[in-house]
Amino acid sequence: MNREYSDADRVLLAGDEVGLLPPVSGGCLDGTTDGAEKTGEVRIVREPIDAQAVLAQLKQPADGAAVVFDGVVRNNTRGRRTLYLEYESYEAMALKQMESLAAEARTRFGVRAASIIHRLGRLEIGDTSVLIVVASAHRGAAFDACRWIIDTLKKTVPIWKKEYFEDEQSGPMASRFQKKFGGREAQQALPRIQMND
Repeated sequence: MNREYSDADRVLLAGDEVGLLPPVSGGCLDGTTDGAEKTGEVRIVREPIDAQAVLAQLKQPADGAAVVFDGVVRNNTRGRRTLYLEYESYEAMALKQMESLAAEARTRFGVRAASIIHRLGRLEIGDTSVLIVVASAHRGAAFDACRWIIDTLKKTVPIWKKEYFEDEQSGPMASRFQKKFGGREAQQALPRIQMND
């Protein structure tokens, strides 16, 4: 509710914005501002992600490490041949969540910069779906922050994928979020909306 996750007992007020989301599998509008090149960027895009350009823009002379996570579309899932993926998102909320992740990673791990870029739309085998680049004076902090960002993004950011297989099509892909809130628990976690006639 209002671009944030909500408990089932939260009361819906006039003017509240409600987003009904499928299972989440961890995107952002171009919200860069002056100085963004110093701390990173957070974006959702629909065009191919240029990892080398993002890395080159982020690195600074004081950095001793730049760790890159390049999440790519693979050609199989659990033994089934994947043809392509389609990513969708609740973009306004995803942007807010991703910006929070980048800021928290900078504080929690003491890294200088973190960029998170997620692609939406149809992606072919080998395409980059998500790129995370973390720059820091020390490699340990950069590795830790990068892993924490991707793991947390997949659990909390409202971006979901639909896989298309050679033999059939699947629904939105399950994630750790779905395992945690799957089935009956998912229904209880969503805010209840009561309509009066």
